[in-house]
Amino acid sequence: MPAGSYSVEALTTEELAPRRRADFWTEQIGTYQSRMGFRYAHSDSFRGEAVRQRTDTYQLVKYLSDEIEYTRTPRQVRQDPDEDYRLLLPVRGEVVLRQDGEEARLTPGTGALVTFASPFQCFQGDALDAFILTIPAREVDGRLNSRSPIACGLDLSAGLGRIVGSMLTGLHEEREHLTEPDFNAVADRVVELVCMLTVGDDRPDAPGQLGEVESMVRRYVRDHVADPNLTGTTVARALGWSLRQIQLALQKAGTTPRELIREERLRLVRDRLLCAECEHMTITDLAHSVGFSSASALSTTFRRRYGVSPREMRQNTR
Repeated sequence: MPAGSYSVEALTTEELAPRRRADFWTEQIGTYQSRMGFRYAHSDSFRGEAVRQRTDTYQLVKYLSDEIEYTRTPRQVRQDPDEDYRLLLPVRGEVVLRQDGEEARLTPGTGALVTFASPFQCFQGDALDAFILTIPAREVDGRLNSRSPIACGLDLSAGLGRIVGSMLTGLHEEREHLTEPDFNAVADRVVELVCMLTVGDDRPDAPGQLGEVESMVRRYVRDHVADPNLTGTTVARALGWSLRQIQLALQKAGTTPRELIREERLRLVRDRLLCAECEHMTITDLAHSVGFSSASALSTTFRRRYGVSPREMRQNTR
């Protein structure tokens, strides 16, 4: 059910002759992901089904299948470069993932952040039910301020991790009722939470107070991002903390007050460009509404972030 660049499609091997199912799965999943190898435990009777939701930014696949091994070799990495990450979350069954000398054994309640820029082996057991979210590298690297290694064994059983699982389930269940801005907005929040979890795993000794400050700062900036006078100083004053406290909290997440505010403003502009109700707003109006000095200043920053100008993005959605 397409809406703008948002689309939903499903596939199943159910109606195919058993001998054709493995080839069909290899061909179809090969269009969903970058080049990989497929090794079937029972190629003559393989069963699988998948639902794919995607926009120009994100892709979410919910799939169920029999036992299989996926591999990505150094040659495939060179021949079909892909810098993006995949967030893998089993709903039922088990996955063993090996990459860069690390191994993660994933069961329901755990997940892993994987890069397709490095070779890997992925062994999945029989009757696996899982989500896999494709995330542009810039969405992860920008927040962590560096390339992130595989994040093994993310705890998704409680707290922020459980919220991540619930959000992906909601995206899947409401797939026929979403628009492109809806899907991207929820995926953005999922990525934000995953990055917070990843930083927490990498730095377990980070003071809990700074984590609380970061969460509240992000929420405040998101709620007041349309204020052209929003700065790190005004955020600190409104929340009752020092600017230094806010800087330290955001530094733990690989960003700064200025970068966070700019990121949220660009997201707001993007959402308005994709919203039919905001078509009356000129690019200059959009720029001034979120604190940019001019349309050209917005266009330069927007292109650097999203690869197209605001005008081009608006034209592409019509």
